[in-house]
Amino acid sequence: MNKQSGIHYLREHREAGSNKPVPVEVTRIRDTVVAGLGDLLQGAFDAVDDSLFELANNARSNNEQNRYFEAMREIRIKRKGVERHFQNTVAQFFANPPHTGQFQDDALGRQANAENLALVGNDDLEEQVALNAMITKAKAHFQGPLLQLQTRFSQVYEGASDETPVNPMAPEHLCSAFIEAIQALEIQIRERLILLKQFDRYVVSNLGMLLDEANRILIQAGVIPNFRYHGKSGQQHTAASGQKSGEGSAGPSESRQDGNPVSNSGSNAVFEQIHRLLARQRSNAGVPSPQNDPGIRVIGGNELVSLLASLPFSTQQADTDTNLSAGEPITIDLRGAVQKILAQANTSDGKKPALKEIDEDLINLVSMLFEFILDDYNLSAPVQVLISRLQIPILKVVIKDKSFFSKTTHPARKLLNALARAGIGWSNSDEKTRDKLYEKIHGIVQRILCEFDGDVALFETLNDEFEEFIARENRKASLVEQRTRESERGRIKSQKAQELVDRIIKERVARYRLPEPTYNILINGWSRVMFLAYLRDDVEHRWQESVKVVDDLIWCLHPHQEDAERDQWVRVVPGLLKSLRTGLEEVSYNATKLDDTMSQLKHELAEAFRASSSMEVAEEPQAQESEQDDVWNKAALQQPEDAAIAEIMAQIDGIEIGNWVEFRLVNGASFRCKLSALIEEADCFV
Repeated sequence: MNKQSGIHYLREHREAGSNKPVPVEVTRIRDTVVAGLGDLLQGAFDAVDDSLFELANNARSNNEQNRYFEAMREIRIKRKGVERHFQNTVAQFFANPPHTGQFQDDALGRQANAENLALVGNDDLEEQVALNAMITKAKAHFQGPLLQLQTRFSQVYEGASDETPVNPMAPEHLCSAFIEAIQALEIQIRERLILLKQFDRYVVSNLGMLLDEANRILIQAGVIPNFRYHGKSGQQHTAASGQKSGEGSAGPSESRQDGNPVSNSGSNAVFEQIHRLLARQRSNAGVPSPQNDPGIRVIGGNELVSLLASLPFSTQQADTDTNLSAGEPITIDLRGAVQKILAQANTSDGKKPALKEIDEDLINLVSMLFEFILDDYNLSAPVQVLISRLQIPILKVVIKDKSFFSKTTHPARKLLNALARAGIGWSNSDEKTRDKLYEKIHGIVQRILCEFDGDVALFETLNDEFEEFIARENRKASLVEQRTRESERGRIKSQKAQELVDRIIKERVARYRLPEPTYNILINGWSRVMFLAYLRDDVEHRWQESVKVVDDLIWCLHPHQEDAERDQWVRVVPGLLKSLRTGLEEVSYNATKLDDTMSQLKHELAEAFRASSSMEVAEEPQAQESEQDDVWNKAALQQPEDAAIAEIMAQIDGIEIGNWVEFRLVNGASFRCKLSALIEEADCFV
């Protein structure tokens, strides 16, 4: 394999690093990821085997059939070695993680060199295009988890920072590791592309669960546990890159002022790379360029923007009273729609109008972008519909400013990301008109459809307004969440206090038949004193004292024959009566008759002191037996129930603070809630 192809071997990067101690949490992630990728890769190889077998059965000649069977045999023989090589490479990433973006920067530098491009073979190019498409799709699909993981890994690894982030699980690293691992396979390009396709389908497309597990492990280890994706890391990284390039030369700023086409080469690097690859692919496929056809007139970007305004869904009749979220999400066939209006366009010279190749690529990329957004199941249908209305305006923006794909700070891109992020926590409701977030998103889409005339400043203004709105709503939501947490904690603490008080008093009074006045005082009066003492125990520390009053009262009503016990009785009773009166007065128990109640209690205590026995031990053996039977019966009934919900409980245990949860009701309705607090002492989620 020619190394000029832009497919980079990772061996040189791994050997350049030094073996450093790996943190414990990273070791856990490494073991989980390596094992998980191994399982996924086995599925990919099984699918490759099935695909090659089917192709061999449908082969049109013996030579073609033998080719596929030889490829099957080659892959089967070397499969274990490829899997082992891939897993070892991935494991090495966790020991010496390459900086994220390292390989992309190398690729950009090499592909910018025309001499190197001339050495790229057709097979290498096809493989490079497939690899880049796989990486681009994965980074777009898992953008949030990848950024969270990159930020956390950069916090864990020494030497990493926001300017030089690391992420051993970045798609470019994993894909490059697989490309390196399959170098040992002596198969032709078609079979290699089948291998890459199945790797994409079975491994890359299922990275989400491994990324989520890695984030969960780092959160449990306390690594930035409350981080949520807002796109800031990407912005900071871009800004840092721009600063470095600016320090090297003052030329770019001057070139932009002069309108030089090369002036935006730095900010458009991503799109230019994709365009070059697609152009080479068209050339290899023999697709003629429209610019070389004398019967075709290639239209410019400004003319294309004007033609887009004539599309029937470019404005969606965005009147102030129009409900733009009605219907289903629209995935517009932008290419087909543009070709249709080109076919209807009249030209003075009689030539057939056609698009520039670069504009065709832009249309395809915008279509892919919205496919990713509209495939996100986290977005509710009304928000998806609203965002889908922006396809034509975004296409107009991209035609005028191709840095949309390279600059995370691009106003239109920031606004699109912000709308999608905000829509994740929004629940579909029958009262959408009363929902501030929905109204704001609806209003932004409406303004873009009505007011956008090509000036990107509108997106910047709307994004600033939306960020201010979101910040304001987040502050309100934080206050509501805080009050809800405090209220729920208070409710649960009160519930726990009441249950504890009831249990303690019932246990005490169940042992003896108490006089009626004493029983009423404990059940209806002193239980309230104990309840307040439990709630205030953090400050006043009176809980144990309140429990001791119950025990002392019951003890004093118990018959005592020994002189030492009777002496103790004489010492305890005065303080006991004082504590009882003070506590009952605090809770206003029977305020009008408290003196009579206390007099009756004194009388009962005096009778107990004089009598040989003022109370009888309650007969409880049978009660204990029946109670024990009830416990066993409940336990027997509980076992099947516990087994039935064990799987659900495991899922619930995996929910973390800040996660959104969707509840689906039996009537088909659904709503979403965010976990804002986990009260462990009550096993309660708020």
